[in-house]
Amino acid sequence: MEIRRTRIADAIKKTSFGEPINVKGWVRTKRGNKSVNFIALNDGSTINNIQIVADVEKFDEKILKSITTGACISVIGKLVESMGGGQSVEIQADEIEIYGTADDTYPLQKKGHTMEYLRDIAHLRPRTNLFGAVLRIRHNMAIAIHKYFHERGFYYFHSPIITASDCEGAGQMFQVTTQNLYNLKKDENGNIKYDDDFFGKQTSLTVSGQLEGELAATALGAIYTFGPTFRAENSNTPRHLAEFWMIEPEVAFIDLQDLMDLEEDFIKHCVKWALDNCMDDLEFLNKMIDNGLIERLKAVVDTEFVRLPYTEGVKILEEAIKAGHKFEFPVYWGCDLASEHERYLVEEHFKKPVIMIDYPKEIKAFYMKENADKKTVQGTDVLFPQIGEIIGGSVREENYEKLLKRIEELNIPMKDMWWYLDTRKYGSCPHGGFGLGFERLMLFVTGMQNIRDVIPFPRTPKTANF
Repeated sequence: MEIRRTRIADAIKKTSFGEPINVKGWVRTKRGNKSVNFIALNDGSTINNIQIVADVEKFDEKILKSITTGACISVIGKLVESMGGGQSVEIQADEIEIYGTADDTYPLQKKGHTMEYLRDIAHLRPRTNLFGAVLRIRHNMAIAIHKYFHERGFYYFHSPIITASDCEGAGQMFQVTTQNLYNLKKDENGNIKYDDDFFGKQTSLTVSGQLEGELAATALGAIYTFGPTFRAENSNTPRHLAEFWMIEPEVAFIDLQDLMDLEEDFIKHCVKWALDNCMDDLEFLNKMIDNGLIERLKAVVDTEFVRLPYTEGVKILEEAIKAGHKFEFPVYWGCDLASEHERYLVEEHFKKPVIMIDYPKEIKAFYMKENADKKTVQGTDVLFPQIGEIIGGSVREENYEKLLKRIEELNIPMKDMWWYLDTRKYGSCPHGGFGLGFERLMLFVTGMQNIRDVIPFPRTPKTANF
């Protein structure tokens, strides 16, 4: 009778001792003596390995010699209660089939590896306990996000990856072209001609799905986008990627208070989902990476976020400087707060997450709704411990004349924005939304220190090897 494979995550929960079982996976370690070999096997379904006990007399010497760290095997045997520590069950092996061997050049031997080294072998690092845990949590966070919005009546909207507009106005975009880069056609002024390019105009990879999301919200009421975005920023910090994923809900008829409530409720839902569904992996990361991780996650779920106007935040920072606190970057009304300023407010002053609002309009995007003081806008940044800004959002300017004026003030090319302005001409409505960098959320939930280690294949300046 064929014995069907059981995932190791399910096998370690079984209590049907004595029954035959089949598990398959990759060898983490092997140890033993002349009588018996102990093989730690993992198939990626859990952080926990299952121990395979192989009596030397039962197996050909060649078979046992081929079972090295990294090898892929199938084991049929009896599930028994474990006599050793660290596991409740183990498998007494009767049959072992080797699917793939791994010689002594296998890069993931039983020793500590630096994060830098593991990035150089990103095609193999998912097999480590650490990155297996990170990737399982990443999956769970994606499930949590879709579940949250679906249950609250939001529609998943697929915004385009190729775009002719720059949502942020920063100009740091990857260009998309089919032109021969060695023989670009130019006009009499030396400007590149895009007439015979694929789209007939200059196009790029998107930095955000927000503008298209706003269009959808004015038709469907509440939507969210969740997909890859790209930024050609020459930055090598532990917080920046050239390719990253964004979650961007957009909601019609929302005001500033409702928007802040949505931001807080959403991120608490995601963190609670991790605590409820990823505890084995979180406990591993708490032990190996950050021993305050689980405590910090629970604190976010259980605390009420501070709502802080920018002006008050600057006053708090200025008072801290007067009291002797040293910041690398200056603090003054109108400055774009650095991560160190944000983290001071969250980690030292309030000791809880902060939603900062009412920013100076000069440091925020053109689409944010202006306040009555004409100096500030209804922007919202959610600031977290360890991370700084994790969410950026705003109430959008729904008035056609005001939005047009702001676009002209910032010299944003009107030819690229006509469709966006149309939503303010035809049945405009109050609306707002936010953007959450998925990898920033992953940094917080996993306790990892570098954003390159929470995405399978990081894209950074001079790095696109896999």
